Amino acid sequence: MSATTPILIWGAGAIGGSVGAALIRAGMDVLFVDQAADHVAAINQRGLRITGPLAEYTVPARAVTPDAVEGEFDRVFLCVKAHHTAAAIEAVAPHLARCGYVASLQNGLNERVIAARIDKARTIGCFVNFGADYIEPGVILHGGRGAVVVGELDGERTPRIEQLHGLMRRFEPNAVLTDNIWGYLWGKLIYGALLFATAVTPDSIADVLAAPRHRPVLTRLGLEVGAVAAAAGIRPEAFDGFDPTAFRPGAPAEATTRSFDDMVAHNRKSAKSHSGIWRDLAVRRRPTEVDAQLGPIVEIGAQHGVPTPITARLIVLIHDIEAGRRAMALSLLDELETVSA
Repeated sequence: MSATTPILIWGAGAIGGSVGAALIRAGMDVLFVDQAADHVAAINQRGLRITGPLAEYTVPARAVTPDAVEGEFDRVFLCVKAHHTAAAIEAVAPHLARCGYVASLQNGLNERVIAARIDKARTIGCFVNFGADYIEPGVILHGGRGAVVVGELDGERTPRIEQLHGLMRRFEPNAVLTDNIWGYLWGKLIYGALLFATAVTPDSIADVLAAPRHRPVLTRLGLEVGAVAAAAGIRPEAFDGFDPTAFRPGAPAEATTRSFDDMVAHNRKSAKSHSGIWRDLAVRRRPTEVDAQLGPIVEIGAQHGVPTPITARLIVLIHDIEAGRRAMALSLLDELETVSA
């Protein structure tokens, strides 16, 4: 496969901006694509600025809106919100070289959506868990390091996945090449469900996860997602202080407690105190990724006869907050407790 075309990063927000800036800083040729015209203009005029506790720097960069993309590209990093995946991949497809690939640097199981449009053979799985936020046009906060993992969907070790792994190490030196990318993605789904639960409150991730009052319902939520993963034949992988085996069916209570304590410790160290989900609800006031991330858990659970009432209720609560019908409150977690009783 040729590697002469620029890396096309579709979505220059928290994830795409952080990774792309690091690659430019390492001497790679990158072209950003983003829907926000003011963000594109700022990048072209002033460069892309990365701020936060890890580094402060600005890189000169090129950016265009989707309608201005021209040509074909060998490597496309899809970095849009999960619920924008279908529309984005439709726009990306005409610009993907015949032997090129799309890597999903997203939350959720978006590889399924991408592969259905462009073919599984041209789709690569990627798992990211570092802390980042879009601050303003041309500025991204890289708040904390976290796991970065890449893998072929079928687990094979190919030249292209080794090349992609090398690229990811330019951003995160400890990036992992795995033969079980689905395990990482499902591990993140368990963790992600817990993050959605913290986001229905005004409190920080660490404070909610640390509160003894809410541990029982959060535990049952994690166990619910873990049961769906087990039914689907997935072996979830651990990352960044989170041990998904603590939420497998029959997991000992002490393992679950230890996993919560580890998650609290990890999040206390991050400059990003609240999740991107919380930021979408409280700050940007826009729809979250809840349907694209948690919806498949309910869907796949139903396919395997695994009930997911807490996950389903959490989706409803998120939609209520999005629509302004409910306000963020710790009491919403009590509603989840009632559902799980």
